[in-house]
Amino acid sequence: MTPAAGRPSPPVATLLGRCRTLRCLAQLHARIVRLGLHNHHALLARFTAACDSLASPSVADSFLSALPSHAVPPSLLRACSRVPCKPTGSALHAAAIRLGLDADLFVRTALIQFYGSCSSAGASRMLFDSMVIPSEVSWTAIIMVYVDCGDIVSARELFDRMPHRNVVHWNAMVGGYVKCGDLESARRLFEEMPQRTASAHTSLIGGYAKVGNMQVAKMLFDKLHDRDVLSWSAMISGYAQNGYPGEALRVFNEFHEKDICPDELVIVALMTACSQLGNIMLAKWIEGYITTYSVDMNNAHVLAGLINMNAKCGNMERATVLFESMPVRDVFSYCSMMQGHCLHGSANKAVELFSRMLLEGLSPDNAVFTVVLTACNHAGLVEEGKKYFAMMKNEYLIMPSGDHYACLVSLLGRSGMVRDAYELIKSMPGKPHPGSWGALLRGCILQGDIELGKVAARKLFEIEPDNAGNYVTLSNIYANIDRWPMFLKLELK
Repeated sequence: MTPAAGRPSPPVATLLGRCRTLRCLAQLHARIVRLGLHNHHALLARFTAACDSLASPSVADSFLSALPSHAVPPSLLRACSRVPCKPTGSALHAAAIRLGLDADLFVRTALIQFYGSCSSAGASRMLFDSMVIPSEVSWTAIIMVYVDCGDIVSARELFDRMPHRNVVHWNAMVGGYVKCGDLESARRLFEEMPQRTASAHTSLIGGYAKVGNMQVAKMLFDKLHDRDVLSWSAMISGYAQNGYPGEALRVFNEFHEKDICPDELVIVALMTACSQLGNIMLAKWIEGYITTYSVDMNNAHVLAGLINMNAKCGNMERATVLFESMPVRDVFSYCSMMQGHCLHGSANKAVELFSRMLLEGLSPDNAVFTVVLTACNHAGLVEEGKKYFAMMKNEYLIMPSGDHYACLVSLLGRSGMVRDAYELIKSMPGKPHPGSWGALLRGCILQGDIELGKVAARKLFEIEPDNAGNYVTLSNIYANIDRWPMFLKLELK
């Protein structure tokens, strides 16, 4: 068996993964040519990826120039589009031209896909327009390029011009409209489909779920008789993401009764619902369910979901074990652990985790800052709270939201600094957040500052005069405070 016919030698494939210098890359180039490993497309794709990671398109170009014509296949171009490796893909394009392969239908289609993956829809369109008779696959490729880059108008123009359409094209267009948020056009095109597929149904279900219209999503789901795992996961996820964990579990139970093997999407949606319910027994059952169906617990999304679920359900010991087992911890997992500690009385540990996250070089986002400020509020850490609030604005250039302000106002108010809290509210850009005035009012009542409390109450009712919850909250706050009842009566008139 020749080297080209067998599997690529392990040393070459292994060394490519370890290659960190141009000299190493050149040596591997020579070895691939010497061993005749030109037909190992996966190996060649890894080589081109290494060229890109080392910013060396010239090495890629010289390497590709040395390959025989049969070694520049569409599959290699498609490999570049999956990375995507623009410099190396361009070198492949140049090599295809030199070898007279650029007019080949399969190569041309692969080039359309490649340039689309690099956000060069214009280059893809030029290649498509230069084709004398585009194949059905070429039509699909160019439509998908426009769908992926969000240019649904150009995608529709090509769709309308197509001589023949199949379910792939219809599915792509319905999905494209959903992706762009144009549910009306998506629904209209869906109704025109000669054959309404499960894929198109699922796209629409996901689209309506995303905007919170679970009534229409359910209607579409009920009409779909040939349901696959994707349609089930879209429905379960839709209910969970919109705050209906009970409905999410109801749909999951239907799914479970059919004994369908779940995928990661179903599992993550199920864990999201469980997190909202805070049901620790259900969380343990879900872990057993994952094991029963051999779902990969090391999958990044599954592992992050497990941590979040256990943390929200109060099983911090299990959440910590999973968190520490992660090969690479991300912002979401840190945020889940911090939230868990906040919810279950360990606010100081949440602050410690925030410091650890910064040491690992991760950049906190809006959600993380909300959690750490909440933790500071629970633990009474005034200086830390003020420091993190300033850090958010000055170091990470994140504009504080109303929730961030409300957290810091609450912290200051509870710590006896109601006047500082009031000044903070006055410094807020735009219209002050009702949550901030509510937090200030609670602080004033706690500290006995009647005059400032009047200001806070008046502002709160000006912003939300019809919010009955504010009146209920006030009644509860004042219920056991003898010195405020007359003020309460005056403010509620």
